[in-house]
Amino acid sequence: MKYYIVAGEASGDLHASNLMKSLKKLDPDAEFRFFGGDLMKSVGGTLVKHYRELAFMGIIPVILNSRTILRNLSLCKKDIKQYNPDVVILVDYPGFNLNIAKYVKTNLSIPVHYYISPKVWAWKEYRVKSFKKYVDEMLCILPFEVEFFAKHNYKVHYVGNPTVDAINEREYKDESFSDFIKHNNLPNKPIIALLAGSRKQEIKGNINTMMEAVKGYSEGYQFIVAGAPGINSSFYKDNILSKTEVTVLTGQTYRILAQSDAALVTSGTATLEAALLNAPQVVCYHMPAPKLSQWGFRNILHIPYISLVNLICNFEVVKELFAASFTVDNIRTELKQILHVKNYRHNMLNNYEEMRQKLGNPGASDNAASIIYKKLQNKS
Repeated sequence: MKYYIVAGEASGDLHASNLMKSLKKLDPDAEFRFFGGDLMKSVGGTLVKHYRELAFMGIIPVILNSRTILRNLSLCKKDIKQYNPDVVILVDYPGFNLNIAKYVKTNLSIPVHYYISPKVWAWKEYRVKSFKKYVDEMLCILPFEVEFFAKHNYKVHYVGNPTVDAINEREYKDESFSDFIKHNNLPNKPIIALLAGSRKQEIKGNINTMMEAVKGYSEGYQFIVAGAPGINSSFYKDNILSKTEVTVLTGQTYRILAQSDAALVTSGTATLEAALLNAPQVVCYHMPAPKLSQWGFRNILHIPYISLVNLICNFEVVKELFAASFTVDNIRTELKQILHVKNYRHNMLNNYEEMRQKLGNPGASDNAASIIYKKLQNKS
């Protein structure tokens, strides 16, 4: 069968590439054509447009590149029509992909499947109406999304979470602490991990407050920054103002978290990774205009928490210190709790286990591929 896939970001490239591998197991003759990236290209098929030419974040970049975005939309629509696939699979990236879904559903007799729902439960809930109109099958990766969409009379599938798969399939899965420190020439001291974000602006906003918060622990612990993909270690060294000794390791996030006694983690997938690797954590996130940001969270967003761990469990598992509560004193207080108060630490680890139960077993890509393939078989 012929599959047309649209992924507009690095994370989409990763998840789509895994989905393609799973589809090939079910459909050895599968043909792929896609907007995506290098990981999708490595699986096989035709790369029409790289996500680097699509990913514009923020209002100003979108406005400045509006002509490029419109050209890419036009190219994508014409290419889908010409290729005439058996199915169009959209991966997250809602602004672009909802436009494509509307076109395909309105103008072409091709089913539209959406893998990884945009976070409409947080904001832009009105987009659910578009999903119901233009998306035949929604494949979700967060368990609470099923109930959310049910309130809108929209039946979706929970297929599992790709991060569970990634943790399960990681390298150095059985590595000991002594092997880890030996491999990286580190001292024999327990680790506090710092995950300051994935983008440069994020890192600049978070890293120095994090460093100031941990410096009182320098005698008993070592501090390791898990470098984000694509960010050179020199960037961290140039932007860390503290004279406290810190090690920056890139490409080893899972290994670092697995060996850490505690972690300071920015909101996002990293909070889920830390929990799955049993690293007690404090969620820390700098926001400009903190009081205004706090007001926006309470009055504009439709969610009680910012971290995936808390959202999945639907209660506070980890402390979230963001906007006005993102202070050195608050981080120190919480760090002391998870390092030295046994019951507090033990309770967090127990709640991690509850989160794992809700997420379910590995196999998100295989489950998603199975649903897509069976639907196409039934159609034919």
